[in-house]
Amino acid sequence: MASFTKWLGAGLGWSFGGPIGALLGYMIGNVIDGFTKKDLQDFQQQANHHSKTTHSGDFEISLLVLSSFVIKADGKIDPRELDFVRAYFVKMYGKDRANHAFRLFKGIMQNKDISVRQISLQIRQQMQHASRLQLMHYLFALAKADEVVTPDELHMLQKIAGYLNINSYDFDSIKAMFYNDSESAYKILEIEKTATNKELKTAYRKMVKKHHPDKVKHLGVEHLKGAEEKFLKIQEAYEQIKKERGL
Repeated sequence: MASFTKWLGAGLGWSFGGPIGALLGYMIGNVIDGFTKKDLQDFQQQANHHSKTTHSGDFEISLLVLSSFVIKADGKIDPRELDFVRAYFVKMYGKDRANHAFRLFKGIMQNKDISVRQISLQIRQQMQHASRLQLMHYLFALAKADEVVTPDELHMLQKIAGYLNINSYDFDSIKAMFYNDSESAYKILEIEKTATNKELKTAYRKMVKKHHPDKVKHLGVEHLKGAEEKFLKIQEAYEQIKKERGL
């Protein structure tokens, strides 16, 4: 059986460098039980040859680290949020890979010294905008896993979005996908209720282009489903408004 670090390295590119790489190295060397000296050597060897291309594993590690900030934002760890992370990874990657990921996640959750700013800036510098939007969609779903997004969690989501260079319009659009109110459909499409029918159609085409699942296909087929769910919310919002207006 291949070592854990070889499994980890198979899906990582730029995550081996910067603060995320330092965090992974610390956990392997000090936090997570069962690692051998060879495991650490394997990690260090791969870290010296990390790629600048975004791989599925980079997105996976980014999810895990940013999830830890959101879960701990309100000062408590809700089991429903932990269950959400595990279930998400099982759905995306299968049980075996999810078990590895959750083992890593427990180590991340124990670390109190990681900087949300440094981690987020590394992700911002290396990850495409469409993939960062997908990260935010997942983080909102995580915060809503216990049915309520607390003010502290929302503040953390806003902070992460700012560091990831996600503007307020995109942030509010993703947020609206998890709230049901009279203006949600308009917020999802980033328009006001006073928008004309022409502006509505223009906004819809813009959102379709921005959030099309093809923009994250480089992350692997496992991430297409999440992108398609977000894309469906945009289509539903458009159809709802058209129905309201009799179009």
